[in-house]
Amino acid sequence: MRIGVVAGEASGDMLGEALMHAVRQHYPEATFEGIAGPRMQALGARSLFPMEALSVRGYWEVLRALPRLLWIRWQLRRHFLSHPPDLFVGIDAPDFNLGLEKALKEGRIPTLQMVAPTVWAWRAERLPGIRAAVSGILSIFPFEAPIFEQAGIPLTYIGHPLVHRLPPPDRAQARAALDPTWSGDWIALLPGSRMSELEYHGRLFLETALRLQRDFPQRRFAVPLINAGTRDYFQRLLREPAYASLPVTVFEEDATRILAGAEVALVASGTATLEAALLECPQILTYRLSGLTAWLVRRKGVKGWVGLPNIILGRAVVPEILQEQATPDRLAEELGNLLRDAERRAEMRQSFQEVRRRLQADTMGALVRGVERALTHAP
Repeated sequence: MRIGVVAGEASGDMLGEALMHAVRQHYPEATFEGIAGPRMQALGARSLFPMEALSVRGYWEVLRALPRLLWIRWQLRRHFLSHPPDLFVGIDAPDFNLGLEKALKEGRIPTLQMVAPTVWAWRAERLPGIRAAVSGILSIFPFEAPIFEQAGIPLTYIGHPLVHRLPPPDRAQARAALDPTWSGDWIALLPGSRMSELEYHGRLFLETALRLQRDFPQRRFAVPLINAGTRDYFQRLLREPAYASLPVTVFEEDATRILAGAEVALVASGTATLEAALLECPQILTYRLSGLTAWLVRRKGVKGWVGLPNIILGRAVVPEILQEQATPDRLAEELGNLLRDAERRAEMRQSFQEVRRRLQADTMGALVRGVERALTHAP
């Protein structure tokens, strides 16, 4: 079996890793090619373009990268139509993948979208286009099924692979593993995985750390950056005189060990907020976009929460400090309040245990069922 894939960022790479493991349990000869990150490539996936080329968020940011993105999508379309895979799976990145999936489905290639586009939050007008593009959806959230099934789009709920990949940690052991020579506490800083996110959040997070250091001098800061480009960018910021004295350690890895060992975390909105919840790390969520993107989002009338833990639970558990409100003073104040309040941190951890319970599922089995369903009902 030959499967085409496109993963657009680190979280998609983790989901793709789970997909590859599940499929190969039943189809050990299965091969994967398209766009893959380091986790999928470690399992043998062939990446035709670097995953980082798709790691763009925000209207203005996408506009700047649009010629490159369209060229990559055209190349992938040509490749897969001339060498048809048995199945194509787009992993998240719906703005990129849906157009590609539509072209492939019209070419009689079965298509799956892993991670449903967020029509439940906004952009419900996308449903007809999604129906035209995909043979089915692999959904990671339980509340999505009625929306898509009512629109005539086959959906398989797979749970979230991170639930199985990230068991509740031994925090003391994880903290010690970060640096055996340091017995104090860590504050995790997760500014994002995309370069555009680092450009908006890098200095913001470091300025926040400067303010926290004044009130909590016995804490150190841990920053996980697995991508070489974002890591180099952040380390250049750290060399600036204003930040040279900050006790910051940059880890060349994903966020798992850091969130498992940290006392609290400042997290850029995205899958990392769910990772922090599953690892029971109390957190403050923040995000900044370009002024144009923020204006367009508001014009769409987007309401409700943006953080996955809050969306899953249907209540505000994690504070969300967004856009103009996201200043170093405000973020430092929120984190400081959380650091001073052990009872609040314990309540947050209890809520995060509920997040885990809600996302439990037989993910490996469901992934295979979703794949076989798409193959059986091929266009």
